[in-house]
Amino acid sequence: MISFDFQYERPESIEEAVQAFQRADSAGLEPIYYSGGTEIISMARLNLLRTGAVIDIKGIPECNVMAVRQDRFVIGSAITLTNVVEANLYPLLSETSRNVADFTNRNKITIGGNLCGKFYYREALLPFLLADSQVVLAGAGGLRQVPIDLVMNGEPRLEKGELLVQIISEARYLALPFITVKKTKQEKIDYPIVRVTGLRAAEGIRMAFSGVSEAAFRSRELEEVLNDTALPVQERIEVAIRRWPYPILNDILSSAAYRTFVLRNTLTDAMEALERRRL
Repeated sequence: MISFDFQYERPESIEEAVQAFQRADSAGLEPIYYSGGTEIISMARLNLLRTGAVIDIKGIPECNVMAVRQDRFVIGSAITLTNVVEANLYPLLSETSRNVADFTNRNKITIGGNLCGKFYYREALLPFLLADSQVVLAGAGGLRQVPIDLVMNGEPRLEKGELLVQIISEARYLALPFITVKKTKQEKIDYPIVRVTGLRAAEGIRMAFSGVSEAAFRSRELEEVLNDTALPVQERIEVAIRRWPYPILNDILSSAAYRTFVLRNTLTDAMEALERRRL
């Protein structure tokens, strides 16, 4: 049970959603955007989140798009992970989404919720980082389209009240060779202690990570190391781990030492698999 009352609005346009947020914010209600709601409901039940206004974006047409248009893959923030898996328009995204949660929760978890949520795993973000995607954001100043790397790589950096409307990726990335590996403590469906996604592009292997640190991220510096063919694969991996840009987590799921061990082995398998695959 949620122990507090809140206003509920379901706007039918981007403009209405932004205006609703501004009104609620001006009234001191600490509003939040809502699409799938799994994280919001879970945190509210545990009294880890309180809000006086919930703005449901599922009625906004632009947030419910999923299609390939003019060499662009466009996906709205209200699309569920189940929709992503079943449509399979971006296979790396589909495979990554498949074991983010069980089927029941995938029916509720949305792309926007996973990318903008408070849980730092944000596994569905990784394929978009690898594809150099763009995000369409709506705020008080109107719409803006920016590289996803600028606002979501690592910690989310959206402006207050901004709504994630869509993610746009070039269609040329959709068919590239890929790998996505999730390692958990026990169950297949659980938070990752290591999630590695990789894409083999013309210029080399791209990699993005979740679960290892308190951020889901892609690092060009690590990719430069991992693509340095002057070094054996294992040496590249050791250098990459030494240059890891965030502290490696030490928590209830895994010690930092065990995470590092799993990361090393997973990177080895991923690198070898991607280097065997041809464009």
